[in-house]
Amino acid sequence: MTNAMTSLIPAATSLSIANVLAGALVLVSFMMMYQDRISAVINVLALQAAILGFAVIWQAYIQAAPELYITAALALGFKAVVIPLALHRIVEKLGIHREVETVAGISLTMLAGIGLVALSIVVMLHTAAHAEALAREDVALALSVILLGMLMMVTRRNAVSQIAGFMSLENGLILAATGAQGMPLVVEISVAFSVLIAFIVIGVFLFRIRERFDTVDSTVLDAFRGRLR
Repeated sequence: MTNAMTSLIPAATSLSIANVLAGALVLVSFMMMYQDRISAVINVLALQAAILGFAVIWQAYIQAAPELYITAALALGFKAVVIPLALHRIVEKLGIHREVETVAGISLTMLAGIGLVALSIVVMLHTAAHAEALAREDVALALSVILLGMLMMVTRRNAVSQIAGFMSLENGLILAATGAQGMPLVVEISVAFSVLIAFIVIGVFLFRIRERFDTVDSTVLDAFRGRLR
């Protein structure tokens, strides 16, 4: 069945389209780090989730794995629509309408991101040299998305932008799992619901933190914790 479906499209074309979609996720990760407004960060996060959904759809087609269409639907429904809308609602409720504060400058953050992408590609292309080209290159780009998500969590002071970094990291994990010949459907569904539950819990904590400290800036919270000690 796999051969019948993939024979409709040359292998080189399938690989190229998969790489373009995975590369687009990396590019959007850089776009997210470049944004200086919280609303823009959330919008780019929604764009990344939409691209992830199309990337998973393409993987489902070329792998002849129908269960991956459910993963794509979850990405397009929850991660590209529901969660961004909820984040916008939280920002509106908390009255957060200001620029994103960074630990280092945007230029240094972007340079660090380029270094992480280069490291990911070099490591994966060497460690998985004998794997299929599609899986090897997709996992390399997925690792780049994961590391860029972690970088955003580390370099952003606002809790909402840190949540966006966490969601971006999780998008990279999904891309890696689907690129490596998919994952069991029960795992996909459990991951999706775990992320949704984590998002709800984070939203509750954001409201409580804002109510208690009148800010969601992690630097201010760290200073307060230091005074308590």
